[in-house]
Amino acid sequence: MKQSPQPLSNYLDKPRKPDGKGEQSIPPRRRLPLKKIGYISAGVATVLLLIWAFRPAPVFVDVGQVQRGELQVTVNAEGKTRVRDRFVIASETDGHLARITLNEGDPVTPGMVVARIDPLPSDAAVQAALGRLAEWKAQRAGVETQRPKAESVEQARTRIRSAEARQRQSEARVIQTRAALEQAQRDRDRAMQLEATGAISRQSREAAELNATTRAKELETALLAAKADASEVEVAKAALAVVQQERKDPDYLLKVYDARIASTEAELSKLRDEAARTDIRSPAAGRVLRIHQKSAQFVNSGTPLLDIGNPARLELVIDVLSSDAEKIQPGHPILLGQGRHSGSTEQPIQARVRLVEPSAFTKVSALGVEEQRVNVIGDFVNAAQSLGDGFRVDTRIVIWEGKNSLKTPISSLFRCQQSAWCVFVVENGRASQRQIVIGQRSDREAEVRQGLNPGELVILHPTEQVRDGVRVRARSQER
Repeated sequence: MKQSPQPLSNYLDKPRKPDGKGEQSIPPRRRLPLKKIGYISAGVATVLLLIWAFRPAPVFVDVGQVQRGELQVTVNAEGKTRVRDRFVIASETDGHLARITLNEGDPVTPGMVVARIDPLPSDAAVQAALGRLAEWKAQRAGVETQRPKAESVEQARTRIRSAEARQRQSEARVIQTRAALEQAQRDRDRAMQLEATGAISRQSREAAELNATTRAKELETALLAAKADASEVEVAKAALAVVQQERKDPDYLLKVYDARIASTEAELSKLRDEAARTDIRSPAAGRVLRIHQKSAQFVNSGTPLLDIGNPARLELVIDVLSSDAEKIQPGHPILLGQGRHSGSTEQPIQARVRLVEPSAFTKVSALGVEEQRVNVIGDFVNAAQSLGDGFRVDTRIVIWEGKNSLKTPISSLFRCQQSAWCVFVVENGRASQRQIVIGQRSDREAEVRQGLNPGELVILHPTEQVRDGVRVRARSQER
């Protein structure tokens, strides 16, 4: 048979009998001693202290702020200044150079004598050439005197005309005697016929025969005389040919002497020009930039002596990588960095790109790597009084500029998902990885087009300890 439950107070009010008989009773409630309570409290505190000691500590990081401002994308390179119009004055002839009395920085004017070469050797060479020229001219004149005179030629022609006249006379006499002979022969023939008929005497016939014989001899004599006169004409013509040939014979020697005279005159002109170049003059106004040969010495033609230019007209020569030269255009601003020769005037020195040279050249870098580089030529916008010729300067060529761009430090960027860019943003004391889209980049900052807001803090140079969700603390807060 079940017993009904008794109230708890029955057990608490009734004491327990020592013999165990009678009604069942519950022992009275026990209170813990104070010493034991202290042990328990110390144990709990120790456990909490261990949990707090071994919890993950925050990673100390450097942070930067995302903000709006001016952003410039530049090509940074070292350049040097040079005088825009530089004149390298060289020796124009071989000779002994006198000591140059000018010093670097001295002003010069156009036409001013800046160096001298001993003119004595040049003057001696000029006099020698003049002597040779006079000799060749005298010999030519002597050859000209050997030529037959014009009167000799005319005399030979007159002789020809006289011989031809006599030849004509002889030919006429031949014709006359031939006609007389023919008539005498006819008279002889008739006399012979008449004698046969007894019309004339024998004496008349013999007289006719004698006349024919006489006329034959006269013809023979006339023919010989005509032949002699013809020979005289040929002799006169041959004499004229000899005289004419004698007049032509000196022409060869005259051509030889003419060539020698022309060669000597050309040499004399060159020597006179070299003699005039012993005084070396300045081609323009400016100052002496550099003296290559100061002391007296023998120099060859073409030896550089000194450089002259206007140091107030400077330009910049900056050699950049050919890959960077593709981005540079004429008119881009050039900023002179805070290097050794950036200028100390209140107004910063400014320049602009005037020319990107079309041809590249090979240059070996400090690491021994061959690089293709291109010279960029810039003109100063304002006066660069603190700079001189050949000064080395640190330059930044601005190829892009934004006035109100949202930007983040370039050291906060790292690659994620192979081709994307990410940053760690500090949110509630923890690092939060965030993918962003960037635009233009300089060597210190990058343009943010998407993913960040102005004023947010990003972690600079994130290490492997920085992960998404890790507690972080700025190093400034550590101090």
